[in-house]
Amino acid sequence: MPDSSSAEGRLLAPAHVAEALAVSVDEVIALVLEGRLRGMRVGSGRQWRVEEASVAEYLDDQAEEARRMALWRQSNAASFPELWGTGTVRNPD
Repeated sequence: MPDSSSAEGRLLAPAHVAEALAVSVDEVIALVLEGRLRGMRVGSGRQWRVEEASVAEYLDDQAEEARRMALWRQSNAASFPELWGTGTVRNPD
């Protein structure tokens, strides 16, 4: 039998995921339905469960998106000399 403590196969209740992400349970279910988190309904009560590994992947994706947006905002504020490496720099760090 596979090790049930492995992060890949561990299933979390939406309430635990919601607490970790600081969102509501409804938002967690919406993320599952949108395909941004991997989850399923299990058991006789058909309770939602979310794969722990997908939560980590979602957080990594969010961090990467934030990094790219910061770079985008930074590039929009840059002057042409800063972008092309010639001339004077308006706002040196």
